[in-house]
Amino acid sequence: MVPRSDQARSGTAQAGPGTGWGEPGTGQARRRTGWMRLATPLGILATVSAAFAYVGTVDPNEPGHYPVCPLLKITGAFCPGCGGLRSAHAFIHGDLGAAFSANAIATTGYFLFAAVWVIWLVRAWRGQPLRIVLAPVWWWSIGALLLIFTVVRNLPFGSALAP
Repeated sequence: MVPRSDQARSGTAQAGPGTGWGEPGTGQARRRTGWMRLATPLGILATVSAAFAYVGTVDPNEPGHYPVCPLLKITGAFCPGCGGLRSAHAFIHGDLGAAFSANAIATTGYFLFAAVWVIWLVRAWRGQPLRIVLAPVWWWSIGALLLIFTVVRNLPFGSALAP
């Protein structure tokens, strides 16, 4: 029988050499190097670019190409995403005024996505993880902003925000 140390009995034993912790091939994620670190951000960029290219070529202003918003069809009210495809189409063609007019939140989101993507790419190149941690107050603020945007764009005085 092998005697146990006081650390092992109290549950405070530390992982050390020979325990399998941090050793190659033990299931712990290996650090990615070189261009492999850029694979995920570049893959996301390729996917988003393909989606924008499709919306840029297939005009959402012509009926029959895209489904109608279910909320708009059932209730007649604009959701926060209504006009997003028209906004993306105008954005891809360089008409920022029309893009902002179609959906101000979506157009702002395009610029926000670009900024976060650049930060992600730089951090991936440096081998650092991208961690965006928002306090609950920020999440509640984003939700409140979307709710206010949705309500105002459906009121007569907010028709400038309607698509």
